Amino acid sequence: MMPSTESATYHTRITIFLHWFMALAILGMLTLGWGFDYLPKGEVKLGLIGAHKSIGIVILFLGIARLARRIAHHARSLPAIQCLWGRRIASTTHILLYVAVIGLPLSGWMMVSASPRNIPTVLFDILPWPNLPILPTLENRGQITRYLLTAHWWMSIVLAALIAGHAMAALRHHFISRDDTLLRMMPRLGGKRPANHA
Repeated sequence: MMPSTESATYHTRITIFLHWFMALAILGMLTLGWGFDYLPKGEVKLGLIGAHKSIGIVILFLGIARLARRIAHHARSLPAIQCLWGRRIASTTHILLYVAVIGLPLSGWMMVSASPRNIPTVLFDILPWPNLPILPTLENRGQITRYLLTAHWWMSIVLAALIAGHAMAALRHHFISRDDTLLRMMPRLGGKRPANHA
């Protein structure tokens, strides 16, 4: 017997939208970032790098907004049947996800700012985007950029692992524990939400 959608305590529409929009954007960004080394040099690669930087900035500020909203509205409680260690793992994973979602694009912005190549960033070929302060004035910018690139790569691996763990935990809740954890984050298509939800 599958869990009933009627018993699920749903998140707000804004929270659900941000969750799935960011999930798709991040997965696309990870795939694109890991594929850069296999692309030949040229206008196509430069265009994809520009898109990567643009979407990364969007993810950075959406991650900050998502974190601010979570702090302001408090996270919804986990299912009562969940054990203490499960709650601690879930809480720690969520914290690490926020750190990685914000830290990964921030490290990319730092890398671009420190790069001795001085390639300007123009978001979506429309909005000129500034470098972070101080970094463009540092000595040994090439070495600093390489360190930041290594950090950026490893953070992408960590984020991918956290997302995989998060997804497997959600599926475990749905198919094994049979609680409403996954259902609370699913959009309601064609149905009414409880009156107390936005």
